[in-house]
Amino acid sequence: MHKMRPERRLWPLRLAIRYLTVALLVSLALLNFLLWHQTQLPFGRRHPIQRLMAEAEARSRVLMARRSLDLATAAARYRHRRRRHPPPGFDDWFRAAAEADAVVVEDFFDRIYKDVTPFWALSPSSIRRRATAWHWVVRVRNGTASPQGNVEGRVPWLQLWTSLVSEFASKLPDVDMPINMLDEARLLVPHADMARLVAKAESETTMTDPDLTSSRFSGLADVDDDRPPLYEPPWFGPGNSYWNLAAKTCGPDTPAHGVRQIRDFAPPAELPPDWRPPYALEGFVQNWTAAMDPCLQPHLRQLHGTFIEPLSLSSTDELIPIFGGSKLPMNSEILIPGAMYLTDDTFYSGGEAHGPAWPDKKDGLIWRGDASGGRTKEHSWHHFQRHRLVDMLNGTTVSRLESAGVRAPTFSLPSTSLYRRRRQLGAWIARFADAAFVHLCPPGECDFVSPYFRPSDQVPMETQYQHKFLPDADGNSFSARFRGFLRSTSLPIKATIYAEWHDDRLIPWLHFVPMDNTFQDLYALLDFFAPGGSLNNRGDAAARLIAERGRDWAETVLRREDMRLYVWRLLLEWARVCDDERHNLGFVDDLRS
Repeated sequence: MHKMRPERRLWPLRLAIRYLTVALLVSLALLNFLLWHQTQLPFGRRHPIQRLMAEAEARSRVLMARRSLDLATAAARYRHRRRRHPPPGFDDWFRAAAEADAVVVEDFFDRIYKDVTPFWALSPSSIRRRATAWHWVVRVRNGTASPQGNVEGRVPWLQLWTSLVSEFASKLPDVDMPINMLDEARLLVPHADMARLVAKAESETTMTDPDLTSSRFSGLADVDDDRPPLYEPPWFGPGNSYWNLAAKTCGPDTPAHGVRQIRDFAPPAELPPDWRPPYALEGFVQNWTAAMDPCLQPHLRQLHGTFIEPLSLSSTDELIPIFGGSKLPMNSEILIPGAMYLTDDTFYSGGEAHGPAWPDKKDGLIWRGDASGGRTKEHSWHHFQRHRLVDMLNGTTVSRLESAGVRAPTFSLPSTSLYRRRRQLGAWIARFADAAFVHLCPPGECDFVSPYFRPSDQVPMETQYQHKFLPDADGNSFSARFRGFLRSTSLPIKATIYAEWHDDRLIPWLHFVPMDNTFQDLYALLDFFAPGGSLNNRGDAAARLIAERGRDWAETVLRREDMRLYVWRLLLEWARVCDDERHNLGFVDDLRS
């Protein structure tokens, strides 16, 4: 009896994959046709969202043209973009990326170099000593990762990050990764100090002669032998205004420079009276980086809980080595994937059930979450972002504002020029949106919000995925549900001021819908995308296109394998910056062959 040759067993599978690929391309082409050729506004002018989607598509093509498919190309593109050799171990890292079928585009790793660059201006010895003695550390010695620090009664972040590093620790030099275990980021280095550090680091960037370049790390025997004491910089505690500390990081040419926190939060939150930010195109976010930056939007000091009543405040204006899962654009932590992205907890991911196909979903929006964002106090709760979002999605509240011409404590209606449903918005929101808190605060601590909000039952993520639209807003820090939303078959509508590890590989309007942190564009977004909206149901085709592209892209570049590769590469860079011989360390084997 003859055994079937492996290639004969594979060809039907390959044929099936080929047919499925063709079918997918045809479907996307059809959606593109419907979107771009049948959704013109009067007089032939495209809707601004169509223009933004076209810009996103063009940006994606440019990025993907820079994909590295072999080690030599990846190393060359690294040298061109970073102006130094890749770190030792880059070859093992790239081989692992190739085996994982990872998309390697040098731009996707820009975050690493923004975060690590200022540390090149500090002495390697001081970095090593401060990193190893921190309260919580993922420690790698002799190819094994272990958690260091007391985690009793704390969230399991340290264990989750250690587990991830363990998957590639055998390929790492000895290295210490000190961890921030608070929700809030802690480093706020004033702008002038950070500018000096970056300038010094960049002035010392060099491409060493390959013959004088070493691939051998020095190790950490010195700190293991000395066991340096914990270094504690001066910390600013709860008696300080987080905004006043954060504003010092803003450049002298930014609107927030020198702007102090407001004194009285009792009046209703003040939204920009004429919302036409320079980062928007006709009312829709065009520059996502700028839309996330509080230095460009001083009004956020009274519209985001981080700046009003943060859950905890323990910050320093000194650059010390700390890694964390999220941060504000003005913070100086080194970003790694959020620990909750590494858990199998269905509360954050929804499990492997990502929802029904788009045509089978409910034509509506759903949001559930805690009333988080900061400490809920009677004089300031109405300035918090999640309270504003839930209020804006309450049809009864909106109808009252429409009929009486008044405002709510949390918001005032945007200009009706931004959406079409004048005098009918509240009734439509009541039918379309289902938004509620599942937890307000411990019993008896915030009775003052009872007239405005009533807790609702939790809705599992997999049930939320049955709806087409999933808004996402910051809590105490970043929203850990965003990756799950991206992997779903629904459309994420995202507002945030928090940077994450994946920002350089996600494109707004291609993979998700960006929303301003004031939510002034919320109704206009829904008016475009929802059935019966601005483009006579064809906005639904645009929503489906973004949702499906976002899902496919998340399954391509936000996998656990991709998070592993990101942290692996980051720790190679970190080990080098901590090494006394850092300027002479690098991968140069490709230049010698």
